[in-house]
Amino acid sequence: MKDQFEQILPNVRRPARYIGNELNSIHKDWETVKIKVALAYPDLYEIGMSNLAIQILYYILNNEPDVVAERVFCPAPDLEEQLSANNFPLSTLESLKPINQCDLIGISLGHELTYTNIITMLKLGNIPIYSRDRKDSDPLIMAGGPCSFNPEPVAEFFDFFVIGEAEEVIVEIVKLLQCYIDKTRQEKLEALAKLPGIFVPQFNNSTMKQSNNKVVKQIIKDFNNVPYPIKPIVPFIEAIHDRAVVEIMRGCKWGCKFCQAGWVSRPMRTKSIEKITTLTEHLIQNTGYEELSLISLSSSDYPQIDKLAKSLADKYSQQKISIALPSLRSNNFSIKLAKEISRVRPSGITIAPEAGTQRLRDVIGKQLSEEDILESVKTAFEEGIESIKLYFMIGLPSETDEDLLGICELARKILQTGKAISKRARITVNLSTFIPKPHTPLQWEEQITIEETFAKQRLIKENLKVKSIQVRWHHAEASFLEGVFSRGDKKLAKVIEKAWELGARLDAWSEHFKFDLWQKAFAECGLDPNEYLKARAKEKSLPWDYIDTGVPKEILLRAAG
Repeated sequence: MKDQFEQILPNVRRPARYIGNELNSIHKDWETVKIKVALAYPDLYEIGMSNLAIQILYYILNNEPDVVAERVFCPAPDLEEQLSANNFPLSTLESLKPINQCDLIGISLGHELTYTNIITMLKLGNIPIYSRDRKDSDPLIMAGGPCSFNPEPVAEFFDFFVIGEAEEVIVEIVKLLQCYIDKTRQEKLEALAKLPGIFVPQFNNSTMKQSNNKVVKQIIKDFNNVPYPIKPIVPFIEAIHDRAVVEIMRGCKWGCKFCQAGWVSRPMRTKSIEKITTLTEHLIQNTGYEELSLISLSSSDYPQIDKLAKSLADKYSQQKISIALPSLRSNNFSIKLAKEISRVRPSGITIAPEAGTQRLRDVIGKQLSEEDILESVKTAFEEGIESIKLYFMIGLPSETDEDLLGICELARKILQTGKAISKRARITVNLSTFIPKPHTPLQWEEQITIEETFAKQRLIKENLKVKSIQVRWHHAEASFLEGVFSRGDKKLAKVIEKAWELGARLDAWSEHFKFDLWQKAFAECGLDPNEYLKARAKEKSLPWDYIDTGVPKEILLRAAG
């Protein structure tokens, strides 16, 4: 197989995506372990290698003596074509083993626009795409990640889902599979359904040991001591996030009504400064990275963040290792802290007002005033920062043209503040379409149409033709599709399959995204995608109601107002 694969590689772009053997990759003898696992991310290598969950589970599983975990990512279309033409199965990076020889394939669902890639990987792996068609000899297909909080659109492709944080339950899963290695597929799934946080689509919820017939999200309570990879794999090619990463905190206290991550990751938990310091020492020593990122949903809310960040900056500045805090609140403290620790490679900053007027920020629960924003940018410019990115959403509930023009006005005020300090000040305004996400207070709201998105984008662009302000926007069609699948149901599985058959691939990449294929797929399946964008009645059940995130619906309704 190796010789055949080496003959294929010269015919594809960026072959380093597919050869494995990177620094810190783990190789085990398949003949001496009981359980073989493929950890998959349904996107290209450089995206998958930026996924922290893959690195964490890889570390945890390979610490189990009777388990081997290897990686596999979605190939680019050129390799897909070569694999199909040469009848070569999709295989793992570490051992070049066909993925259908694994006992378990775990796929991390990070984004709705990766759904056709799931089919690509299963097809290339010679695995039936529907759970109902798989035999005892086929691997079990597991899913986890953010999109699992509404499994319905892809439920028929998977044998089971892990809902919530997987670090503990993944060990229970592989130990169960060791005990059931000679059992049938059905017996394995029946046993898995009894584990906490596991959703098996083929069973009714009432047959599972769940709380109130719900699948309860798994939470790591002792976050300080949860296993964490101190020898992460260093990619051969530059990944999207090419740096050493320490997760310092999970959860968020702010409760922005649109933010799914903030609501489903509750409660807030932290690692100690001592633990973080130890992890950073190992990471820098074992990877050679020149940037260390302290990540969370809101890093400035970490207790003693100034002490932690400054001590690490002092420690690593002489080694030319920069410290990054990518998720800071927009306040003077955060701005000064970001500037102070960016001694090696100073950069611009990002602020997310989300809405252009105070009224609309209040509606969506964004606790950020215009005074806070202007004070923050003034501090940033005074500290020598010249570039500021602003993130706004369009199509928010109750939005008017006045709110959209408020984006233009706020951007101009920020630029004026900057120009008074530095002639080189520049602003980038990024516009994304609001997508109502499951398990948030805004999950019942309407999402605007593609035509409405274009009109709102046009209004802002026409009223913000200012030198030193660049306006960027997300593709309206991609946001439309993300919204459909975000709040979708089981009917969408056949649409995903049809779109794949028509040629849809790597839909999260603008150069590959073909919206006309999706339009045709919906038409051929007899479904109107616009139905999924409509407002939902608050008294009716939702497709994802059987998922218990720990936040009762009553609280979401109260927050929705």
